[in-house]
Amino acid sequence: MSGATGRPGRFLALGDSYTIGEGVDPDGRWPVLLARALRADGRALDDPQIIATTGWTTDELSAGIDAAAPQGPFALVGLLIGVNNQYRGRPLEEYRQQFGELLERAIGFAGGRADRVLVLSIPDWGVTPFARQSGRDLTQVARELDAFNAIAREACDGRGVAFVDVTAHSRAHGAEPAMLADDGLHPSAAMYAAWAQLARPVARGLLSAP
Repeated sequence: MSGATGRPGRFLALGDSYTIGEGVDPDGRWPVLLARALRADGRALDDPQIIATTGWTTDELSAGIDAAAPQGPFALVGLLIGVNNQYRGRPLEEYRQQFGELLERAIGFAGGRADRVLVLSIPDWGVTPFARQSGRDLTQVARELDAFNAIAREACDGRGVAFVDVTAHSRAHGAEPAMLADDGLHPSAAMYAAWAQLARPVARGLLSAP
């Protein structure tokens, strides 16, 4: 991963509020915590370059990537996107197309290596206090998020990209005060730490591949 020079590998993380870590300190973001954990495992990996903004949908992330113009190749690329597509009622077929395009871009940033790309599933914001006060049909929210995640998993499976499910953990623990930022919606650093631990063995395996 680090190459003949021994320099640390570069890490690119793409997404929305869940990647930029809305409501938490920068060192509490899941990509930062994952990079730290991987270094503890002996993988030489820089802290991530993060391209993410709270509220972004798939097309807005794509435009954000265009504006940031990251220069690959990266040793590891992470992608977590789609909650705002669901929240805004955007069509599933639009997500299928745009997520697929983002996944192809992620693979390109990894030097064409699908086995260096890691996708996290969309967590279920419907379990949060914010959601309970929103007036939304929370059963429908869960059902829609499952549909978006199914599309993302299918896209990953079709390209040989690793997919890490954090949705189950978010449903089990996402209503706990310790797992929430002050807004009652976004995850706390403790929740992001749990996601990083779920992603850790997968990412470790990716970085170990020749």
